[in-house]
Amino acid sequence: MELWFLPTYEETFAPVARLEAIRILLAFAASKGFKLLQMDVKSAFLNGFIEEEVYVRQPTGFEHPKFPNRVFKLQKALYGLKQAPQA
Repeated sequence: MELWFLPTYEETFAPVARLEAIRILLAFAASKGFKLLQMDVKSAFLNGFIEEEVYVRQPTGFEHPKFPNRVFKLQKALYGLKQAPQA
């Protein structure tokens, strides 16, 4: 018997560092006199490719006049997409 598992999009995932790891890094840097810098990439999720095929409908008000019911296949992640943090 072959089992198939369909992906569930009810659970979300965001890759963040655990607090213990951050504390260890800070303690090590302080003991060695290192200078630490922090940054945040606001569009990081939008730069990743998604592994699954995801199709979206045309936004209201932006439908193509000849093809109002056409859907589009995403090539990259969008804000709010459940797969975006894993891209």
